[in-house]
Amino acid sequence: MNNQILVIYDFRILYEILSEIDNYINFDLINIKNTNELKLNEGVKYLFLSNKKKRDLDNLVVIENLPIEITKLVENINIKFLKMHFNQQSEIDLGNYKLNLNSRMIYNEENNLNLTERESNILIFLNKIKKPVKISQLQTEVWGHNLKLETHTVETHIYRLRAKIKKNFNDNNFILSSKLGYTISKK
Repeated sequence: MNNQILVIYDFRILYEILSEIDNYINFDLINIKNTNELKLNEGVKYLFLSNKKKRDLDNLVVIENLPIEITKLVENINIKFLKMHFNQQSEIDLGNYKLNLNSRMIYNEENNLNLTERESNILIFLNKIKKPVKISQLQTEVWGHNLKLETHTVETHIYRLRAKIKKNFNDNNFILSSKLGYTISKK
């Protein structure tokens, strides 16, 4: 089974047409009449195609203008799958949050917060290292500063980032500090 599945929702004729050309498409096809018929597998990209709007479906493409040119339809489906793939690659899991690398936005189910490029880079680096990071290491890796430089830039940025996260998410424990350095809480 492919990791990209086009689910045709209550649009049998389209399913039959696409089944005829399945040797020329880069995704698997499934036909359903009811969303309860589908069991979604983790790690698989699903794109839903229908001639009806359905509120509870993510990644739904509604075909309203008929007739449609089949090659144009397949091209649009492939583009949608590429966009889904790109969007998944542009997100980093930060425990209770996700960081979108394109928009530099950190978010959870309730809220979101736009970050500066430097703030994003701090979180990316802390997430990548996965152990406490000393100020000198952040200066070198995130700012590109020489270790001999005396500055409170790192502390100031961390302080402001913590304040923004506290204000937007009411979370005092996302960026933790200890004698060993800064870490991100994954709880």
